Amino acid sequence: MNNNQEIHAKFSNKLLHPRYWLTWFGVGVFYVLVLLPYPIIYQLGKCLGLIAKKCMSKRREVARQNLQLCFPDLSSNELEKLLHDNFISTGLAIFETGMAWFWSDKRLKKHARIMGDHYITEVQQTGQGVLLIGIHFLTLELGARILGMSHPGVGVYRPNDNPVLDYIQLKGRLKSNKYMLNRYNTKGMIRALKNGELVWYAPDHDYGRKNSVFAPFFAVDKAATTVGTSILVRLGKPAIIPFTPKREQKGQYLVTVSPPMVNFPLDDEIAAATFMNKAIEQEILTAREQYMWLHRRFKTRPLGEKPLYSKKTQKH
Repeated sequence: MNNNQEIHAKFSNKLLHPRYWLTWFGVGVFYVLVLLPYPIIYQLGKCLGLIAKKCMSKRREVARQNLQLCFPDLSSNELEKLLHDNFISTGLAIFETGMAWFWSDKRLKKHARIMGDHYITEVQQTGQGVLLIGIHFLTLELGARILGMSHPGVGVYRPNDNPVLDYIQLKGRLKSNKYMLNRYNTKGMIRALKNGELVWYAPDHDYGRKNSVFAPFFAVDKAATTVGTSILVRLGKPAIIPFTPKREQKGQYLVTVSPPMVNFPLDDEIAAATFMNKAIEQEILTAREQYMWLHRRFKTRPLGEKPLYSKKTQKH
């Protein structure tokens, strides 16, 4: 796949090769499950999360270490409660991804509401592009579909190694996007922003040492943070608008779009990373049990500094 092209979902007969039959079977079972009534989906997701907590010992330890690093003032009981709730949320996220990819607009609208999307409309009416900051909440996939029903944009993604899963992922995400771009296609993102498009972008993971600086993130004073935001803002000249998708009670999902960010430091990459991390922190605190704590957010350390994770989880 050419990393510099617009990506659309294209079915190929090669996807029907016997080596992929088991994958298709799994997709079919998953499809049937996510079409069940929401209360059943909720219970299935909750059970899956609790099973994952019990069986995924390394990921459980990663999440626990992340929470300890970010919130050192939590008591042992508070931390374990947050960890427990986070795994339930993780299990639900699997089914919410299916809801995002397979539910109809009509069904999804019954479970969703949006606040603040007029900020996007107002910016786009001027012809300016929008860099939509999609923080890695576990509901991110579903939130993007909800918002994309009224504000389709340009998605940024990492291709799946399994071509069947990659096709299903693309087909699902294109329900709320005009087209997709490989996450390494910076030129494509800049071009889309200059053309007034809305581009989804998630700068809150550890993407490695290359093109990163170290900036504070919660109680960790040196977290590897991408400089991609600075590059896109400096060259694409978009409005920067965060959005947060959260799971509410009774099967409702709220997508909150914030006002455009102001005073973004254009000339200092560390200041820009610190600025962005602070904004991300504020969003996470609104529903921290729904954030993706299973990711090794602090795996990259400044040269010469000791790892923050235990040996058991450093290479997971």
